Amino acid sequence: MSVEATNRKSFFKKIRGKDDGEKAEMSFIDHLEVLRWHIVRSVIALLVAAITIFIFIDWIFDNIIYAPARENFITYSALCNLGHTLHLGDALCMPPVKIPLLINTIGGSFTSAINICFMGGLIIAFPYLFWELWKFIKPALSPKELKSARGSIGWVSLCFFTGGAFGYFLLAPFTFNFLATFKLGTLGSQTYLPSLEDYIDTLVNIILGCGIAFELPILAYVLSKIGLITPQYLKTYRKYAYVIILIVAAVITPSPDWTSQMIVGIPLVFLYEISIFISAKVAKQKAIEDKQWD
Repeated sequence: MSVEATNRKSFFKKIRGKDDGEKAEMSFIDHLEVLRWHIVRSVIALLVAAITIFIFIDWIFDNIIYAPARENFITYSALCNLGHTLHLGDALCMPPVKIPLLINTIGGSFTSAINICFMGGLIIAFPYLFWELWKFIKPALSPKELKSARGSIGWVSLCFFTGGAFGYFLLAPFTFNFLATFKLGTLGSQTYLPSLEDYIDTLVNIILGCGIAFELPILAYVLSKIGLITPQYLKTYRKYAYVIILIVAAVITPSPDWTSQMIVGIPLVFLYEISIFISAKVAKQKAIEDKQWD
């Protein structure tokens, strides 16, 4: 039997009170040993995903990484067609933009490729990484907590990938279009020529940022479970949240018309409302449990 299996078996015995009929805690060294194997497996999964991306790096860069900076990216035509379908004219049509990328270091292409591989590997391997984290903390949870956390890996992964898709297909094109057409001052010529590293960092930050932001309902569920937030609290500060959402949407969108701002703002508002609904459901369930206990 492996070291990890032995430690896990001992852990289950201790946490369930099977050692001398009473609960005990793992030692700090035991925790580190178990955690070490979870980290090793996570690193291996990340490396496998990164190596796979590196094998197909040229295709991935041409068709995925650089796609939002092209004039024929699917989002531009889709939004424009949607605007025409809704009889909004060209309100949703963004001006064509082409972003040439500058490489100003000898190893710029290689370091950018490595960055793409590891960041892409992190995104692809996210469900497995979260699963390893879940396996580590799962034995310490009570049966009631395990029941509440049922399906957490699927929901967390779904929210993350939904947010990543939102950032890639919607937020990234808006951001690049806005920045490529923004000019400072009225005198002198300005050439928009970002570096390859800057472009990749911006795209990765957008995708990861949106993926994390879309975990808001999950965060609301957890915080409501432990009593740090309530639906009343979220409702009280709803107007302030909406103001922040509108400001973010106004900064991101390339034009000041309300239709383009709504495209960005509506999903964020929707997430906040879902968080209120989830918090209310948790509060209602806690009230029922407290009543049964009394």
